[in-house]
Amino acid sequence: VFPIEYQQALQHQKEEELAENAQNNKINLNKGEIKPEPKMCDIEETITDGHQEKRKLDMVLDKTRGFVKYKRETGMYRPAEKRMKDWDEIYNFTHVHKGLRVQAARCMECGVPFCQSSHGCPLGNIIPKWNDLVFHNNWREALNQLLQTNNFPEFTGRVCPAPCEGACVLGINELPVTIKNIECAIIDHAFEQGWIRAEQPSFRTGKKVAVVGSGPSGMAAALQLNKAGHRVTVFERNDRIGGLLQYGIPTMKLSKDVVQRRVKLMAEEGVVFKTNINVGKDISAKDLHEEFDALVLCTGATWPRDLPLPGRQLEGIHFAMMFLESWQKKQMGNKIDLQGLLAKDKDVIIIGGGDTGCDCIATSLRQGAKSITTFEILPEPPTKRSKDNPWPQYPRVFKVDYGHEEVELKFGRDPRQFSTLSKEFIDDGKGHVAGIKTVSVNWTKDVLGRWKMEETPGTEKVYKCDLVLLAMGFLGPEKYIASELNLSLDPRGNVNTPSGQYGTTIPKVFAAGVFYDDMFRC
Repeated sequence: VFPIEYQQALQHQKEEELAENAQNNKINLNKGEIKPEPKMCDIEETITDGHQEKRKLDMVLDKTRGFVKYKRETGMYRPAEKRMKDWDEIYNFTHVHKGLRVQAARCMECGVPFCQSSHGCPLGNIIPKWNDLVFHNNWREALNQLLQTNNFPEFTGRVCPAPCEGACVLGINELPVTIKNIECAIIDHAFEQGWIRAEQPSFRTGKKVAVVGSGPSGMAAALQLNKAGHRVTVFERNDRIGGLLQYGIPTMKLSKDVVQRRVKLMAEEGVVFKTNINVGKDISAKDLHEEFDALVLCTGATWPRDLPLPGRQLEGIHFAMMFLESWQKKQMGNKIDLQGLLAKDKDVIIIGGGDTGCDCIATSLRQGAKSITTFEILPEPPTKRSKDNPWPQYPRVFKVDYGHEEVELKFGRDPRQFSTLSKEFIDDGKGHVAGIKTVSVNWTKDVLGRWKMEETPGTEKVYKCDLVLLAMGFLGPEKYIASELNLSLDPRGNVNTPSGQYGTTIPKVFAAGVFYDDMFRC
């Protein structure tokens, strides 16, 4: 998988370096030649003009061999010591955008771009095309190419796990192209230039569609249906539109101004949003089915995975999403009693090591937690791809995310405890959690190659805690709407639809959703 063109480029670079070194070496004195005197410069010539230097760089940027010449920009976030003290977005947009053309020059424009394959972007973003357009400063056309496949690049450019970068061909033996940063820069630049405006459909079909849920899939469905000319009404059970985007992702990772900017734009385009209406409880799903020409269910996976251990009934044990949502509402000005959900001056333990767990880490840190520890039942990932995780699969390697870096800076250690199994929640004698009994586990493969977990004797340990957050993922959507409409469910509890389609077993009822790595596809 080592590209021949890349080998040739490296060899050519090596030959150029050897030739340059030979020219600069001291010439053999036996031939009667002397080393040339260094060139003398006036003092004025030694003072560089920053603007002029930038223009020179623009002229000499090499797109053909950029993947050889230029390194990946790794400073995506603001310095940890600064960002951990505020709730502003963690991204260092100013620094990243300055060197964006250099990063775009690293894109090889592969004949077979795996970044947009089944292992890469699930939206099918035309990544090499808009990378090249950014390199040539054609931002308007880059925006047009991006919006062909992505409704909300301002969201994906901030919170998507970027499987496209894991599938980047350059990532075979170098760090991949900063695709996610370039995507975010395109849409942010478009908003700054005023290119993103509300566009009413040119005609209306006269059809009415109800969308239940205003998370990523609900907003995407509403946007596309409205563009098609239908009258769309979105029903949201919470007090603000956005679902996971509004309350499930902390504001330092996704600014709520960015979310509400898009909501306002959609409202101006004709989408009707109705909040504080819980379909299936406040209003019957059957009534909506009768009133509207179509009903689209985008309720999301909101049924959290529980941990039914001894002591689970103790106070101080909460689901991660409840913790994140309550704090987001508090920040938005809602009058809300946190009911022990505040991490200030507490020993916090987070069970689960995904993105939600990391968001809980960062939120707890900013709230002023005394200590923060996370349990991950799986072993620590390798620093490089293992043999069973080849390119272009998403790399399952050890990573330090923003929350981990911040905790290590403040407390002097990584918060993660790998291969740790929780056994029991300890009562403080007053009905509140005081600690967790754990044991280390060992993962091995059986004769059939299946992973199995075994407890390691003598590794029992008790961790002190005042607040436990369960961040172990979700089991699927809540079932009350499906039950009311008698919808068929698949084995995983999702509304059953044919592969690649969205129609359910009931006429005029459709279902849509997103996967973790398929965040805004509807």
